[in-house]
Amino acid sequence: MEDIPLAGNLSKANRQIARGAATVMLAFAFGQLIGLGAKVLIAGAFGTGMEADAFYAANRLPDIIFQIMAGGALASAFVPTFTGLLARGERESAWKLASSIANLIFLGVAAAASLAFAFAPQVVRYLLAPKFASNPQQFAMTVTLLRIMLPSAVIFSLSGLLMGVLNSHQIFLFPALAPSMYTAGQIFGVLALAPRFGVYGLAWGVLAGSFLHLVVQLPALLRLGGRYAASLGLDFAPVREVGRLMAPRLIGVGVVQLNFWLNTLLASGMAEGSLAGINLAMPLMLVPEAVIAQSIAIAAMPTFSAQVALGQMDELRASLAAALRAVLLLAVPASLGLVFLRRQIVALLYQHGAFDAHSTELVAWALLWYAIGLVGHSVIEVVYRAFYSLHDTRTPVFLVAAAMSLNLAFSLIFSALFSAVGWAPHGGLALANSLATALEMAGALILIRRRVGGLQGRRLGGGLAQAAAGGLAMSLALAVWLSAMGDRPAWLSASGGIILGVGVYALAALVLRVPELYMLLGALRRQAKKLALR
Repeated sequence: MEDIPLAGNLSKANRQIARGAATVMLAFAFGQLIGLGAKVLIAGAFGTGMEADAFYAANRLPDIIFQIMAGGALASAFVPTFTGLLARGERESAWKLASSIANLIFLGVAAAASLAFAFAPQVVRYLLAPKFASNPQQFAMTVTLLRIMLPSAVIFSLSGLLMGVLNSHQIFLFPALAPSMYTAGQIFGVLALAPRFGVYGLAWGVLAGSFLHLVVQLPALLRLGGRYAASLGLDFAPVREVGRLMAPRLIGVGVVQLNFWLNTLLASGMAEGSLAGINLAMPLMLVPEAVIAQSIAIAAMPTFSAQVALGQMDELRASLAAALRAVLLLAVPASLGLVFLRRQIVALLYQHGAFDAHSTELVAWALLWYAIGLVGHSVIEVVYRAFYSLHDTRTPVFLVAAAMSLNLAFSLIFSALFSAVGWAPHGGLALANSLATALEMAGALILIRRRVGGLQGRRLGGGLAQAAAGGLAMSLALAVWLSAMGDRPAWLSASGGIILGVGVYALAALVLRVPELYMLLGALRRQAKKLALR
């Protein structure tokens, strides 16, 4: 099948993004399936009770440390700077930059993790879950779990840097497979260790998974032939540039993590299972977000950065518009599908063992409100990569800070409102996230349009109209399907609904002559063949 151009002719840069996105999409789809399998096993072993709440609360801090110390540098600062050096042929400087950032991140994350380990009881009591202090058993459990999982933040930080290095070289497969290795560690923990050590076995599995996340990328890194330098590079201009770009991004990531922490705080004070409910629901929304938006954004980032480094602004506008259009065409039906099939999907994946029908309702309720925010999350993934490629980290920070401030206010308002009308209040936390993200998306689109001089609005509007038309057809088909299914088993209604929804939307896309469908199918087919040959 030949690629059909997006608007008359598909540039080399867009074909490069499409190939990279197809590779990442396949690997992410595989990883998300394994990830869902791990969540099924965890839910079956621990349900939504005390142990699950303790695990999710303890796992929050290592994730915060990683996101602030490593994620902030890699997403916004390291990749554009590193890719720019490669695009200009400055290979030696690029590897010196990578070495210096690796050394700085290791020292910073190790120091933060060590402090958190030493003061773990205070961290749990005053930061992660103060309400757990009223239950000595749950409090002690959370402290121990936190200490077991903290070293994973250090390992993930180095592994995250490797992902940036490989992606900058247009190597996407092994970084995209790394999350699957992390999940494999969790599965090992819940199957092999949890029967003997309980939830602590799961925590050791998290630590093992972080190590696998790093190791799977090392062969590809070694083949690049880069030279490691044991230096912090504080007097090296590219390192200072990363630091300059990283500083505002750290604030933005810190604000986001502050909101996650506040949600953990609020949910820990609600009915038992509320914290586990939002922690099990949000990943279900993030499955299509990762497969669709993150795959496109990760593949586009090096291309965006190289275009900026070479002064190719017309190409940047075209590539950004193409990426956004593809995201809209895929995220809209995914959002609608989650809304309609939420209960069936949750029951199919989670409802067994300690996870009962009440647990299904807890998770499905949160998923309903998270699902409506999928489009916003997906668009932001791509738009922010464009800002970072332009070496602009301040604008995203401004938008994130504004959105997360709204999220906090919305969380308090909606959780109280939901309680007042007799609804489970943790759903209000999910709705707050979705509404704040939608407003953040609107602001991001307005500002990036001004920054790059246009977004080919007619093409984007046409893509949104096509997605809405196909989504409407799919929604009607799903409504009829669910009505006909009644109380039939979740596996039948969920799997049948997914197949029906995908089929109806694909048929609508063919009728509407959506060119991205042909392009994506062709790229996926070629990448699947390559993966099979490996």
